[in-house]
Amino acid sequence: MPQDSYLVGLIGSGIGPSLSPALHEREADRQGLRYLYRLIDLDRLGAGPAAVGDLVRAARDLGFDGLNITHPCKQLVIPHLDALAPQAEALGAVNTVVFEGGRAVGHNTDVTGFAASFARGLPDAPLDRVVQLGAGGAGAAVAHALLTLGAGHVTVVDALPERAADLAASLGRHFGAERAAGAALDALPAVLTAADGLVHATPTGMAAHPGLPLPARLLHPGLWVAEVVYRPLETELLRTARALGCATLDGGGMAVFQAADAFRLFTGREPDSTRMLTDITELAGATAARQ
Repeated sequence: MPQDSYLVGLIGSGIGPSLSPALHEREADRQGLRYLYRLIDLDRLGAGPAAVGDLVRAARDLGFDGLNITHPCKQLVIPHLDALAPQAEALGAVNTVVFEGGRAVGHNTDVTGFAASFARGLPDAPLDRVVQLGAGGAGAAVAHALLTLGAGHVTVVDALPERAADLAASLGRHFGAERAAGAALDALPAVLTAADGLVHATPTGMAAHPGLPLPARLLHPGLWVAEVVYRPLETELLRTARALGCATLDGGGMAVFQAADAFRLFTGREPDSTRMLTDITELAGATAARQ
């Protein structure tokens, strides 16, 4: 008989407000599955990021079917896995672990998640010159997605210039050195002036990190602006950009499509991403109303 009961979880720091459990469980309910999604919060456990290896092993021993992995463990989990899917290997980051026959296999659904959201939400956006703010785990996935979508050139800007340079070098090895460059924050005014679009991939704008990730004066109506943050869906960056006349994309689509891809990996069943997009709007709205 096909499996109809699943136990999965999310490992990360400060993940109490995550909408992933509700997103997965709502879709599972519609498909008639018993599906428990548990939060494994490093902060509540009093554990550091290095504990991710022990937690993955414990989850496998306890019969979990899979795990999602989020900040700050997407890179740290890799040495504790038995194999990597090509996308995760290329990125050097894992956000989904599937337990298969006693083996832990790492995947990355952030890349496909952002690509699907962008293609749906900004289908005609020009991609000749894109600026990305943030070079962490989510930033690596988004930059890969942008270049896979056909971006001509991506400038990665980060508060840690060496991190931006490392990501740009990695992108160059996969897509060609002429298609990516790293830069420090002080380069933002110059690179945004000539850019078609801006992708924001830092935590700024989240409920716990409110505010703008860059001076509002650097935005201009010729830019499209895409956000990775999805709690809240309407960040200060998106509000500011929309008021200037910029086309915008919130982070909800990426959250949904990466969750849908993870659900497919965990269960082998096809999720209904359209229904899940409705779910996240409802869930994010309910979360905002409680705050």
